Amino acid sequence: MEILYEDAHILVVWKPAGLDSQSSRGIGGDMVSQIRQHIHNLSPKAGEPYVGVIHRLDKPVSGILVYAKEKKAAAVLSSQLSDGTMKKQYLAVACGKVDKNVDNFVDYLLKDGKNNVSRIVDMGISGAKKAELECRGLKCLQMEPYGVLTLTEITLKTGRHHQIRVQMAGHGFPLFGDRKYNPDFQTAGKGMEHIALSAYRLSFLHPTTQKAMEYCRMPDGEVFRKFDKI
Repeated sequence: MEILYEDAHILVVWKPAGLDSQSSRGIGGDMVSQIRQHIHNLSPKAGEPYVGVIHRLDKPVSGILVYAKEKKAAAVLSSQLSDGTMKKQYLAVACGKVDKNVDNFVDYLLKDGKNNVSRIVDMGISGAKKAELECRGLKCLQMEPYGVLTLTEITLKTGRHHQIRVQMAGHGFPLFGDRKYNPDFQTAGKGMEHIALSAYRLSFLHPTTQKAMEYCRMPDGEVFRKFDKI
């Protein structure tokens, strides 16, 4: 487990693609189980460690996450997530040429829990929730057979189910490797194993000291590395 910061109240970690953010009974383990084991190893006589899940990432998405090691810290961090004090930025590789100017995408998303997907719907549809993000193109490259790919920086203003993946696809820029929302990768066995989406920057106020905390870590997936060369 890659730890970016730890004290008695919080733990900031890097979640690799392929691991669940929260407790899971599936194959491959999860971040909460790894954190509990880590805390237990440090204090084996302290009993069952508390791990508060503040925010989540989809299993095939990598990125920075903060977990609380006590309930009071969890409540403060959850409040920051709700009121927008906690800021999250992502890097994503989109199929298509994304403009370098900042685009603001505002849509309404409806979650289909049975099929674990979301879709863009008209405002006013029962159960639909407003979704907003900012997207800016950083670098483009030509990669056959996929055509033009753009490394984009995305800032979330809301937190909805599969939000980035759904909105980017809905606006004509589906994510590289996304088997749910990018038709080019829905053929079995085609493309990369994980989605080219990573939560690379996280900032918040320490729940106890109120000190400004900011962490940044560049993703190391195969398609991301292609942009390092240009």
